[in-house]
Amino acid sequence: MNIIDGKQLAANLRAEIAAGVKALKEEKGITPGLAVILVGNNPASVSYVTAKEKACTEAGMYSREIRLPETTTEEELVKLVKDLNVDPAIHGILVQLPVPKHIRDKAVIDAIAPEKDVDGFTPINVGKMLIGEKCFLPCTPHGIIKLIEFSGMDIKGKHAVVVGRSNIVGKPVAVLLARKETNATVTLCHTGTPDIARFTKEADIVVVAAGRPNTVTGDMLKPGAVVIDVGVNRIPDDTKPKGFRLVGDADFDSCAKVAGAITPVPGGVGPMTITMLLWNTLKSANG
Repeated sequence: MNIIDGKQLAANLRAEIAAGVKALKEEKGITPGLAVILVGNNPASVSYVTAKEKACTEAGMYSREIRLPETTTEEELVKLVKDLNVDPAIHGILVQLPVPKHIRDKAVIDAIAPEKDVDGFTPINVGKMLIGEKCFLPCTPHGIIKLIEFSGMDIKGKHAVVVGRSNIVGKPVAVLLARKETNATVTLCHTGTPDIARFTKEADIVVVAAGRPNTVTGDMLKPGAVVIDVGVNRIPDDTKPKGFRLVGDADFDSCAKVAGAITPVPGGVGPMTITMLLWNTLKSANG
């Protein structure tokens, strides 16, 4: 059984990105710029934004972090996004979700210019992804494809089962797996699927993004399958300094006994999300 090291793959790709940033500066005098907007003080969001800013700096990119109070109105946030749309120093715009409840996610996402939508969330980029046109691919699903390839699995012709149908991970990763470039046969399972194990037992690749621990266990897997665990769940654990530990949506111990390769939590999918955000920002700056 092989542990798929997301940290190592992320480090490899970030070195490539940093080299691309350096070349762009030297050849065209352009520094890729990413604007990250945070509204309020959600602790998880603050942590993500800090990590993104650090990653930008390490890659040689220009990072503009904009922190706004919880009381910011939808109109104010949309106006800020539209100002960044026409700012030549900014090549990528990311609004950290969730935003406060009085602001509609859709209104903010729709305001981002598709050519600066480095999260790949706008309807135009999602539509282009669906019909196979060039676009910014959503970061976590794109990172998942990279992890499967990094495991040594040739995706072409394989049966992939995606567990979870969120707009952020489940649906887009199913689309990416089925594209001609990857050419997998894809089954999408969710809470309405009566017997998920019936499908996962036949899968060469299992992507678990259900948002619930132990959704997939070892007895649900085909021997040798590649398991990509997208989940991040806090489980109470008195032996840990913070009183909890992080686990994924797959039961790691039982799955590891059957799988050919599996991502750990943490250290699997997580490092890839920010890496693919930098990838898209460099792509945007290159025009």
